[in-house]
Amino acid sequence: MSVAFTKEESAETASETLLPDRPISPHPNLVTETGLQALQAQLNDARKAYEAAQAIEDVNEKRRQSAVPLRDVRYLTERLRTAQLVPNPASSETIAFGSTVTFSRADGRVQTYRIVGEDEADPKQGSISFVSPVARSLMGKAVGDVVGSGAQEIEVLAIG
Repeated sequence: MSVAFTKEESAETASETLLPDRPISPHPNLVTETGLQALQAQLNDARKAYEAAQAIEDVNEKRRQSAVPLRDVRYLTERLRTAQLVPNPASSETIAFGSTVTFSRADGRVQTYRIVGEDEADPKQGSISFVSPVARSLMGKAVGDVVGSGAQEIEVLAIG
């Protein structure tokens, strides 16, 4: 039989379906309750996308459409397996994982961020990772404390 009539995948399709795994952070996988729920929802979405791709009849297209959801399922499964749920801080006296912090920068900007896990962090939505330089410098500080120096100086205004 001619190769033109077989359903073997092309080299191009094979390279599209062999995606490298998403990198796993070397840091502890600390999560808030919201972050844990988001990981679970993302895993469910990835599984649904994979299942939908499996319904595609064309073998090459099925592999193409399955690649990203399958990679995400592997990543999210591992992140959920290693998740360490951290309860909300018991006190707002000092900054801890899960705290919402308002601080002023040397240039006069006032910013508010919640310190969360790496997968949950989204600065545009008001959250930063606990391993970010700003969060690391703020951990354990109290209202009125100043960290950094010169143009990088940050003063803690409020902790929630």
